[in-house]
This record gives sequence, C-alpha cells and structure tokens, in this order.
Amino acid sequence: MTIYSIKEVSEMMDLPTSTIRYYEKEGLLPFVQRDKNGYRLFHEKDLGWLDFIRCLRVTEMSIPDLREIITLTIEGGDNFDVRRSILIEHRKELLKQQEQLDNAFEKVKTKLEYFDKLEEEYIAASEKDKDILS
Repeated sequence: MTIYSIKEVSEMMDLPTSTIRYYEKEGLLPFVQRDKNGYRLFHEKDLGWLDFIRCLRVTEMSIPDLREIITLTIEGGDNFDVRRSILIEHRKELLKQQEQLDNAFEKVKTKLEYFDKLEEEYIAASEKDKDILS
C-alpha cells in the first residue's frame, strides 16, 4: 500500500498544498491520516476523494454541498437519495451553465467569422488598389 505526503499529492494532482490543507480544514478529507509527527498521510482512496472534490470544485459546487455528500458517505446507510439529489441539482446548474457557454461560444464563432470576412475584403481591396496604382 503506497502512502504519499502532501507534497507528493500536490505535485501528482497539480493542486497547491494550501488548497489540500483548506479542503481538510473544511472537513472534505476526513479520511486522511496523520503520522506521529502530525504529517498528513495520503492513501490511494484519499487521492480518489481529492480528485472527486477537485472535479466538483471546478464545476463550482459549494463547499457545504461537498461536505454534506462526504458526511453522508461516512455515515453510510440508506442515504443514497439525499446524495443523489445533491448531485442532480448540481447537474441542473451545470446544464444551465453549459447552455450559457454554448451561446457564448456561438457569439464568439460568429464574430470570428465576421472578422475573417472583413479581413478577406480588406485584402481584396488592397490588392485592387495595388493594381490600380501599377
């Protein structure tokens, strides 16, 4: 069983050590153990949790919602519906964000196409002016 230091985890997951410490302080990494000197010891399962947390934080899931999912997971038992409902609500928000991003992408694409057309017209006009002057 491989054990990793916070520095190793930071490098492997491209996460600042301060972020990892923050997640632990917020109760998002309750499984992380410490050695006799107080250093954090990360196991493979901890890396899986950290990856899950990072993924959901990228999508802007709140710390309280993450904490609730993790707390419910620790409690175990028949609370799947609660955990599922948190993720379903989050997915609804992601779909709204995706729609906004898709709309923004289309606007940028349209503007780029417009610039391409303007550039083509400018080049064509410049070449025409060169022909007239020659």
